Amino acid sequence: MINASNVALSYGKRVIFKDVNIKFTPGNCYGLIGANGAGKSTLLKILAGQFEPDQGKVSKGSRQRLAMLNQDQFAFDEYTVFDTVVMGHKKLYKVMAERNAIYAKGDFSEEDGIRSGELETLFGEMDGYAAEAEAAVLLSGLGIPEAMREKKMKELDGSDKVRVLLAQALFGNPDILLLDEPTNQLDLKTIDWLEHFLSRFKNTVIIVSHDRHFLTQVCTHIADIDYGRVKAYVGNYDFWYQASKLHFRQKESESKKAKAKAEELKEFIRRFSSNASKAKQATSRKKLLENLTLEEMPTSSRKYPFISFKPERPCGNIILEIDGLSKEVGGASMLKDFNLTVSKGDKIAFVGTNSLAKTTLFQILAGELEPDSGSFRWGVTISSSYFPKENNSYFDNDDLDLVGWLRQFGSVKEHESFFRGFLGKMLFSGEEAMKKTSVLSGGERVRCMLSRMMLTAANVLVLDEPTNHLDLESITALNDALIAFPEVLLFASHDHQFVSTVANRIVEITDDGCIDVMTDFDSYLEMKEEGRYAFPVRKAA
Repeated sequence: MINASNVALSYGKRVIFKDVNIKFTPGNCYGLIGANGAGKSTLLKILAGQFEPDQGKVSKGSRQRLAMLNQDQFAFDEYTVFDTVVMGHKKLYKVMAERNAIYAKGDFSEEDGIRSGELETLFGEMDGYAAEAEAAVLLSGLGIPEAMREKKMKELDGSDKVRVLLAQALFGNPDILLLDEPTNQLDLKTIDWLEHFLSRFKNTVIIVSHDRHFLTQVCTHIADIDYGRVKAYVGNYDFWYQASKLHFRQKESESKKAKAKAEELKEFIRRFSSNASKAKQATSRKKLLENLTLEEMPTSSRKYPFISFKPERPCGNIILEIDGLSKEVGGASMLKDFNLTVSKGDKIAFVGTNSLAKTTLFQILAGELEPDSGSFRWGVTISSSYFPKENNSYFDNDDLDLVGWLRQFGSVKEHESFFRGFLGKMLFSGEEAMKKTSVLSGGERVRCMLSRMMLTAANVLVLDEPTNHLDLESITALNDALIAFPEVLLFASHDHQFVSTVANRIVEITDDGCIDVMTDFDSYLEMKEEGRYAFPVRKAA
């Protein structure tokens, strides 16, 4: 159990949260949600003891062990993968390191023998003899092969480092587990493994995540940071989302009714307060007005952008034909004799463990890469717009403000208000539209890129991991916009709910070729799990 009492935090005049009183109990998994900047990661650090609040305190059991997902990918570069995982249990790792150092000595003294006996007792009490097996299970589940386990962390790429650090947090059955964006850089298969792991975890879990499906699958409670406070709700994310919308509509309706009643009373008083025959009624209504409670609707920190893709013209019959595309990157084959015909109405989700293969395909279709062999052809009616996974090259001019940045992609004849309109829809209103591109956060850059896509009025959208860096509100808005989009989509995403609600066709790029099926994502996963490959599996030549 971990308990926050009267916790408050401000940055200057800006109150992040105040009077936070919340108890996180064993056996429950809490999803900590809130808008970007609401203080989710900061609250996790306060709970972990890494950050001091302005007031209040955090308490937990004296013998309880807390583990938190480490965000520093370089902190363990000089350690092996196995050692990094075991270091998640600091006391166990210290005992193990001293034990191994004694056994590595050439001359084993009597004093060493006594100490080794003490260490063996401690090692056993902390279940150290099962450490190697537990680490192996965690690493395997998170997609780290056995051959990689004795490598130093500095030899791993960023994605694999994230997986090892997640294994570190999960190691040793901590009493309190804090996870900040644990699904980042994980593929859908690994996210599914993590969901099953957490569903069996018996202790206290607190998670910050922008993955709605993940929060719905694993959470028993939602802790919502909004209006400067933290409030806990029983139920998963889906339940909270529906209940919160209903609650807001009820409060809004009550507020409107109260204001309408107040105006009715004021009007009567104005008309009849000087009328002798109505004076008694006017006085009565004054008392009613005085007793009427008018609550202002509190201002939420949540803001939903307005995203809408409106194609200038519909697609013709020929959309895209890909014939025998092959491409190697750094000596590794990304695409091999890849063939695909895209039809009207297709909303294709490209899935598979190799995210670089999907990115390579999209870059070729966008004209950013040349294939080694093969060809592709867009139909004459097609105008496409591309959302890249990495957008640094679009923001290399630090001197531009957002209006100037967006103007690059539109007509020079358009007035500034035209571009401000697109930016305003993406929450860059007023002075925000004059921000320099050099100061934008990752989420703000993504919203700019979506403004650019809306500006193109394209009838085919190609999106590579568009939900990265977005908060839950922006993800929801983008999700709804793509469901409503009437033309063709080609996209890749690790967000389960995003894929399952948008896609009507699944293409999985594998080492042997590709699997192509006209179905929704959940049905596709069900067929794979049951081994019912009742769809074409096209092998590479």
